[in-house]
Amino acid sequence: QVQLVESGGGLVQAGGSLRLSCAASGRTDSNYAMGWFRQAPGKEREFVAVISWTGRITAYVDDVKGRFTISRDNSKNTVYLQMNSLKPEDTAVYYCAADAIRSTVVSGRARNWGQGTQVTVSS
Repeated sequence: QVQLVESGGGLVQAGGSLRLSCAASGRTDSNYAMGWFRQAPGKEREFVAVISWTGRITAYVDDVKGRFTISRDNSKNTVYLQMNSLKPEDTAVYYCAADAIRSTVVSGRARNWGQGTQVTVSS
């Protein structure tokens, strides 16, 4: 079991930037793929980005390509989501997820989830 804690959310104006962090603890000796999801009010949770254990493979939902960057520092057991050129429609609770299989993370069926951090983008 891996415990995940997100941080870095907040209120920002459209066009601004935020960097989210997700710190993992517990069974971090395993090679986990990690990802970010978001859930806006009244909407289903959606996939945002994923990164492989080595960091060599990343994938993004089309809506954030070119604006968001996922990265990780395995020495700190932390994954990041750099969000630039934020739009009001990016407003959501952002969740971190981890699983041994990258496709399982992408599908939303990861075994390990954080509690979420709120991102609000004002127009």
